[in-house]
Order: sequence, then structure tokens, then C-alpha cells
Amino acid sequence: MSNVGALLLCRAQPESVAPAAHLLRDRMLLAPAGDAWSVLLPEGRPWLHGGEPVDRVLTGWATALAVGAPRPVLALWWDADRAGFTLASGFRRPVAYVWLANGTPAGEDEAMRTFADRLGLDPVLDMQDLDQLTKPDPGTDARARLRALTAVLTRAGVTLPEGITPGEPADRLREAAQALPDARTAEWPGWREAVRADRDAAERGHPGPWLPWPGTPRARALALAQVAAGLPLTAWGLRRRSGGWTAAGALLLAHGALGLAYDLVWPWD
Repeated sequence: MSNVGALLLCRAQPESVAPAAHLLRDRMLLAPAGDAWSVLLPEGRPWLHGGEPVDRVLTGWATALAVGAPRPVLALWWDADRAGFTLASGFRRPVAYVWLANGTPAGEDEAMRTFADRLGLDPVLDMQDLDQLTKPDPGTDARARLRALTAVLTRAGVTLPEGITPGEPADRLREAAQALPDARTAEWPGWREAVRADRDAAERGHPGPWLPWPGTPRARALALAQVAAGLPLTAWGLRRRSGGWTAAGALLLAHGALGLAYDLVWPWD
């Protein structure tokens, strides 16, 4: 299974990503990936030891991270047969694209256009490069397609750290990440510190890492929506014995519970 791997790109600083990533219940290394991006490298227990498809797990994780903190999250994954990506953004339906191992496109062109639009890419210049990824190219395999995709993402501010290359074996990626001076393990700081981070961010006029605009009607509405989405998702994951989707549902429940309890934990002045 060494040919299976994945990474998550989040449009947020590492300190905002770490608390939510910790609740996904997989050991993850976290590092900056540009001025406004972070990269998460999962250990991969759900697919290495749980027998779950890597694409299904990554879709669940990306969805939970994007809903929990309303910022785009891009999951890149690859295995022996295919490679692809899933872009999650808020409560909108995720966008996904797949290539077969030999690079044959197996997705819809419209997905690429939606992908570019949600990330704010140039509708002309960037779309020309993305369009090439939807056309047959006998000399380009699936992992080369992922590398070409990340090259386009540099125009959106993504800068992958040295040694972090999509398509490489997972153990090699983790070794490269451990050698980075600014890499760390995604950890949960505790409820009080998470609330403090939200409050400080809100006072600066920015959405917090856990609750956007805490103490406001918008935050409470988001918290209710997270609980409403998290309950059935957790139940579905448990029925399917899917660790990835169960963790995604649990993350949404955690976000929602924090939101509903916010005024009790730290009253808004």
C-alpha cells in the first residue's frame, strides 16, 4: 500500500487548521504551504489499516474541515489505479476530478471550471492550463497530472514545501515533512484556547479558526447547521464502518457544540 498517498491543502494559517485537523483522528503533520495556505500530511490509518478507499476518506475530511471553518480545502489523493482531487468549500457540494493511472481523464470538464471559479483562478489563463488536464495525453500519467495541477495552484498562493510532491509514496512525504523546520503535529489546544483564538480573531475583524464571528447570529446559525449535518453523517459513517466519514461527522458535531456553548464558555462582551 506504499503507493497510496494523500495530502490536504487548506486556505488558512497552520494555527487555525491544527485544532480541527486533530479531531479527524489520524496523526497528521502540518506545515505552511504559502502565505495563506497550510498542508496536512495524514498518516493514513483508514486506508492503510482500515481498508477504506483513500478518495472516500479524503472527501469526508475535506468536507468537514471546509464546513467547520468556511475556507476552501483541497484534498489530493492517489493509489495504484487512479489519482484525483476534491475541493470542498462551505456547505456547497464538493467538486472532484479523477484520472486513471495512465493519465486518462475520468471526470467532467465542468468540474474544472467550477474548481477554478471557487478558488478565484484566472478564467482565461489558468483555465487554459486546467483544460489541458481534461484532455488525453499518452505521455502523462495520473501523478504527473496532480503535479501539473499544483503548478497552477501556485498562482493562487500555494507553495508546497521542499520534498512535498503529490504522487510520492506516503512514507517519503512524511520523512520530507519531518525534516521541515516549521512542520509540527496537528494538536488540539483545548476548548478554552480554541475559544480564545476565535475571540481574538473576531476582535481583529477576521473569522476565527473555529467560529466565524463568534457570539453573533451568523455564528449560532452556522453552529446549528453543523450539528444538523454532523449527526446524520456520523450515524452514516458508523453504519458503514467508515472511519473517515465518522471522523468528519464528529468534527462537525464538535464545531457545532462549541458554537452553541460559546456564550456559556466565554460570554461575549
